[in-house]
Amino acid sequence: MRLEAVRKVYGDVAALDGVSLEVRGGDAVAVMGPSGSGKSTLLNMVAGLDKPTTGTVTVDGEDVGAKGEAALARFRRRRIGMVFQFFNLLDDLPALENVALAGRLVGVPARKARARALELLDELGIADRRAAYPAVLSGGERQRVGVARALMNRPALLLADEPTGALDSGTGEQVRDLLLDLNRKGQTVLLVTHDQALAGRCATRLVDFVDGRIVREVAQAREPVK
Repeated sequence: MRLEAVRKVYGDVAALDGVSLEVRGGDAVAVMGPSGSGKSTLLNMVAGLDKPTTGTVTVDGEDVGAKGEAALARFRRRRIGMVFQFFNLLDDLPALENVALAGRLVGVPARKARARALELLDELGIADRRAAYPAVLSGGERQRVGVARALMNRPALLLADEPTGALDSGTGEQVRDLLLDLNRKGQTVLLVTHDQALAGRCATRLVDFVDGRIVREVAQAREPVK
């Protein structure tokens, strides 16, 4: 993923002001900064949910800003996985179907989609909850289902927007370990977070935003797993 001199202007406000950033394959990058600093706008640019006013956004070798809406939707479903603070699961579908739906949306046959979904739920330690609906899952279980859904189509890039923000400390620790394990297995991860523990545990690089600009970018050695 590469941003080159990206500006995003809303009215008279530059939410991003000349941002250049590269995330290489296998990286785990944590973007941090105060509310209103441009972190969420950055994710929207990378996911193709919004387009830059100027500059370019390239993900997996493709210019995201040059795509039309239909092409963007297809690209997002196949190449980008997204994990949200409040899970964004469909309440009327059990865990297995919530995950499998991501595959069905890109044309994977139902049987193969369910097999892949079950494989992911098993890898994430919640296969026994595959028939449970979101309302009866714990916060940690719902986030694991959300991660499984994000990984369904083997994305080039996993985006995580405050993935521990709605969790208690113990459950947040589990999700931190999960994201660390995924990155160690080769998954490229871009995190937006206020969680210092998450950034310290998972990220190989920290990027600090203030007023739509990068003010610090530094590599780090990850904190050891206790």
